[in-house]
Amino acid sequence: MREEFEFFPVADLPWTPAGDGVAERVLSRGEGPTLTRMTRWRPGLDTSAAGVITHDFHEEVYLLSGDLTDLTLGRTFGPGHYASRRPGMPHGPYRTDSGCVMFEVRTPSRPVSSR
Repeated sequence: MREEFEFFPVADLPWTPAGDGVAERVLSRGEGPTLTRMTRWRPGLDTSAAGVITHDFHEEVYLLSGDLTDLTLGRTFGPGHYASRRPGMPHGPYRTDSGCVMFEVRTPSRPVSSR
């Protein structure tokens, strides 16, 4: 089950490290991969070393600011672009020149039991 919150100012949440060059503001968590967060990528970040990635969860991403280049597709995306990825969908690697901020929602590939 996902955490429950009433409206609160997201700017009050700290940015915490979430990987090399990435910080996150976790808005809510649930069981397994269930997560809603904002991520901030530093300018110049390049994820080529990680290669193409896949997840075992559904992922939705909305780009709020900055730029994000998908190096496999050879396309750059900006604010207002959205992605919805099913479990196992290959994506990336990525590069950002100016840095970016994204809103992300992760949900399990199948319902989590409510024991």
